[in-house]
Amino acid sequence: MPNKTLRSVLIVFVAVVLVVCLFGGGFVVGNFVPVLKPASVPTLTPTPDPNQGGTPTDLQSQFAPFWQAWDLVHQNYVDQPVDNTALVQGAISGMMDALGDPHTGYWTPQETTDAGMAMQGEYDGIGAYVDTRGDYLTITKPIPGYPAEQAGLQIGDQIIAVDGVDVTGMDPDLVRMTRVMGPAGTDVHLTVRREGVDQPLEFTITRAHIVIPSVTSKMLDNNIAYIQITIFGETTARDFHDQLSTLMAQNPSGIILDLRDNGGGYLDAGIAVASEFIDHGVIVNERYGDGTEDPHNAIPGGLATTIPLVVLVNGNTASASEIVSGAIQDDGRGKLVGVLTYGKGSVQNWLPLSDGGTARITIAKWLTPLGRTIDKIGLTPDVIVEMTQDDVTAGRDPQLDAAIQLLINP
Repeated sequence: MPNKTLRSVLIVFVAVVLVVCLFGGGFVVGNFVPVLKPASVPTLTPTPDPNQGGTPTDLQSQFAPFWQAWDLVHQNYVDQPVDNTALVQGAISGMMDALGDPHTGYWTPQETTDAGMAMQGEYDGIGAYVDTRGDYLTITKPIPGYPAEQAGLQIGDQIIAVDGVDVTGMDPDLVRMTRVMGPAGTDVHLTVRREGVDQPLEFTITRAHIVIPSVTSKMLDNNIAYIQITIFGETTARDFHDQLSTLMAQNPSGIILDLRDNGGGYLDAGIAVASEFIDHGVIVNERYGDGTEDPHNAIPGGLATTIPLVVLVNGNTASASEIVSGAIQDDGRGKLVGVLTYGKGSVQNWLPLSDGGTARITIAKWLTPLGRTIDKIGLTPDVIVEMTQDDVTAGRDPQLDAAIQLLINP
């Protein structure tokens, strides 16, 4: 018979996940993940049964095949002893994956730590923005000055193997978190498929500690203010307010908000940023599975509610970035320039589990102020402007140029 303590631990994990589903609030995440605030894990007491190792009575028949499989592994698997922690984590991951939702899942303690660092604008890795929607992890933009750029990775490169291991069929986000990211100073070998190149390319890259401020800003020619958000993290709302205040003190003629390659982040941060431009009405509306809705209104006191505004978006503008963009577009507050956005219109709640890992659960869909759902659809910009690899190589930015022209000649 399997160890009763291990059985009880697994049941507690499952019960915690169910509590998250039933009672959690939410925030939005995209390619980046939110850092978890310290939170107490509910104390759950399964109904004991001496013949079922702690499995609650009403779940005994459903769990019977699981425990049979557990026993068979421990009795028959060739390499003993097996790693019980890995088995438990695999069971939780399998349960989450069975829901068929790419945004619902389980993170191990290490993945949770890495995610927390990323949400604070820093992490250990190669330094590149990536797309996890396709069959392979795809580079969307190497971050200037970091190892990916220095090694020669380019936009559109698909990572097909890591350290000699073929990642075909693996979840690209899992490839990113568990294989490409890693301690600074260590090497990772990437096999890359590049369009127009017959044979795969090989890169050995030394990981570094990547630090990216979530908000940067400057004044452009023609007295136009430019402000970029790379992630909606813990300090983004405050940093954005401070930098916007500095820009507004220079009396700009217009503002460009750059949300390209911003994978999302905290819902509250997105609402706060949108409220700097919109002084009334709904910013975003959450819709739950039972049909109930939770509208979030603009926060009074925005600094830039009347100045001409253009928002830059692209295929990696996701989640909280789409909330801001959708609210601005629906309100008629400004124009979106670029290409179709990612299309992540769901809300996740993430709670810590007792092993230090994280259960992430989709608890709602979100709608724009006019009731549009953008999940798997995206936002269509008011002005479509493509940017090619040739543009990037040549240092051109036709999307930014178009935004500037819109403000000069509205």
